Amino acid sequence: MNAPNRFELYVLEDGEKPVEITEDTKIPNAATVKVLKQDHTLGNMLRAQLLSMPQILFAGYKVPHPLHPHFLIKIQTDGTITPQAILEQACTKLIGTMSSLETKFRREFSFKDVEGTAGGAASGMGGSADDPYGVGGTGMG
Repeated sequence: MNAPNRFELYVLEDGEKPVEITEDTKIPNAATVKVLKQDHTLGNMLRAQLLSMPQILFAGYKVPHPLHPHFLIKIQTDGTITPQAILEQACTKLIGTMSSLETKFRREFSFKDVEGTAGGAASGMGGSADDPYGVGGTGMG
């Protein structure tokens, strides 16, 4: 089979840099970032985070080939900040978002453990067991 060993898809080799940044010479305030040993999961999250930032004019990513474990992300800013600096900010915000998600996830499952030991889940509509996302007792139609 042509597929590489699984560990080759996420383990960096000795001396291998996880991120390489190349400034674009044709487009002002732009750079292409190559991220090794990552795939669509991180690429799409970074792209979405970058696009939510007002200094970004363009952000897009591609995985050149499915058997090569890396993606390229192209970033163009409005000139008030460098592509490298905005990428660092996006990563910091994304780490904060993931940390917040982890905290909410762990809190929700700690509630499930408490409900499970207290004689089962709460019954009825609109209770916390029926509203795992905290959206209130709104109906579907």
